[in-house]
Amino acid sequence: MAGKIIIVSAPSGTGKSTIINALLEKGEIDMQFSISATNRQPRGEEKHGVNYYFLSDEEFCRSIEEDAFVEYEEVYPGRFYGTLKSEISRITSDGHNVILDIDVKGGVNVKKMYGGDAISIFIQPPGIDALRGRLVGRATDSEEAIEQRLAKAEYEMSFAPEFDHVVVNDDLGSAIEKVGTLIKDYVCPE
Repeated sequence: MAGKIIIVSAPSGTGKSTIINALLEKGEIDMQFSISATNRQPRGEEKHGVNYYFLSDEEFCRSIEEDAFVEYEEVYPGRFYGTLKSEISRITSDGHNVILDIDVKGGVNVKKMYGGDAISIFIQPPGIDALRGRLVGRATDSEEAIEQRLAKAEYEMSFAPEFDHVVVNDDLGSAIEKVGTLIKDYVCPE
């Protein structure tokens, strides 16, 4: 039996990656993380096929032309990231469920492509002020970068109704539990 596709999207700083990592660590659900493709160079100890699929600019462009991606985004000028259809197929054809940690527009597009073979979950912050507090608390961005992220977050939150489920992350433990229950109910219906 083929595995299913789990899409988790959220504005930056909402706790999406923390929730996904907690669920993967628990190991209660058969899920494998999708490896993204990028045209940037490996950093530090990163390895092709482990951290990312590192493609040349030409390979990435050819893959776009050949419709090889379920979604891709030009995150910075000339710097692309995307999810290859072959990666989804590699995991699901082995009977495992694949979890995608992708941006909001990518999440909407993947859900449209796979329909009932995918569940889409939107992680929402309790509010913009709470999100501002989280981003400031990270102490990794300038005030200008935080304002840009907040403006983008407000835009991204407008996509929430296009997702199957919306989980407000006002309490991390509760959000992990809610997302885990949604995924379990989807991949193992009674």
